[in-house]
Amino acid sequence: MNEKRSILFNVAPLVGRELDYIQEALHSRHLQGNGAQTRACQAWLKERLAVADALLTQSCTAALELAALLCDLQPGDEVIMPSFTFVSTANAVVLRGAVPVFVDIRNDTLNIDEDVIASAITPRTRAIFAVHYAGVCAEMDVLRDIAQRHHLMLVEDAAQALGSTYRGRPAGALGDMGCFSFHESKNTVSGEGGALTLMREDLIERAHILWEKGTNRRQFFLGQTDKYTWVDVGSSFLPSEITAAVLRAQLEVVDRVIADRRTAWNNYHEALAPLESRGFLRRPQVPEHCGHNAHIYAIRLADAASRDGLIAALRSNGITAPFHYIPLHSAPAGRRYGRQAGPLPITENTSATLVRLPLWYGIGDKVFQVIEQLSEYVAANAHALETASPPIN
Repeated sequence: MNEKRSILFNVAPLVGRELDYIQEALHSRHLQGNGAQTRACQAWLKERLAVADALLTQSCTAALELAALLCDLQPGDEVIMPSFTFVSTANAVVLRGAVPVFVDIRNDTLNIDEDVIASAITPRTRAIFAVHYAGVCAEMDVLRDIAQRHHLMLVEDAAQALGSTYRGRPAGALGDMGCFSFHESKNTVSGEGGALTLMREDLIERAHILWEKGTNRRQFFLGQTDKYTWVDVGSSFLPSEITAAVLRAQLEVVDRVIADRRTAWNNYHEALAPLESRGFLRRPQVPEHCGHNAHIYAIRLADAASRDGLIAALRSNGITAPFHYIPLHSAPAGRRYGRQAGPLPITENTSATLVRLPLWYGIGDKVFQVIEQLSEYVAANAHALETASPPIN
């Protein structure tokens, strides 16, 4: 392997003030959650996203679990979601004894197909969990209309979407609740970490109780009760102040990071246009009404063999480019705990043919090395790729 050419799929960004805020947290002697660093991050999220409230969590997984609690899911209830998503989307539902109902995705954005949701709704349906894949928002106006007509909760799995918009409105402020990830694989990171955003005022009080282990601690410190006690279910959802300190530094430069990543995303998109026009691959599609945060640049090839061949060819040149989700409906736990609503051909084809190209803050000209190796693979396998090109419609 040529070490000079080695290109990782992801490199967690360091943006400047992480150590300053960690030191500030250490000097404060307040290292548990919900201190000054946590409050600064929550205030940033609340203002930037124009939401009713925001709570930091240990992970997006924890945010999703908190959202499932706020949906008041009961055993046997059903939640509609895409099968093409990370396991945490479904686990949050399963942990409440409820049933994830897997539906297909759109062929353009790879988000939940709003046109198949109605047929998946039953008397047990309580919520829709919509995933914003690659930082491109799902069709939230349509989903909101469906949710309102059927009296369903609408939760955004916005793990990948901080900084993205839908018709000018920010991801995380488009449903009843939004769940974000700050895992080191995301644009904005704190190692581990997440956040829950709330659009409904009537959810805030209980959210704080669940967030602080089922206690009325917030009411006690606000002088609203003379006792601090256990009043509801809950868990230890809070991250430490060290985690929040790293996140605070990252949030301050969200726009700079997105702009840098978008330059790399655009370089991929422009360079690969001729290969798409010849039917060798399919580039990502972003609707005009969606503003994306350049979280993922994913292409789809002709078939699984072509995709696996590209991954291997890139790896042999020191470039890490992974595939993505195994569909949840086909996973052992998905078959055990969930159910499939209708055929999922786009989900299955996407899982078999998608590859994610390296993309991170500061990747710069390394993008062109990836493009060069990808183009060489296409040239060497042109006939196979031409004769088995993926569907466009």
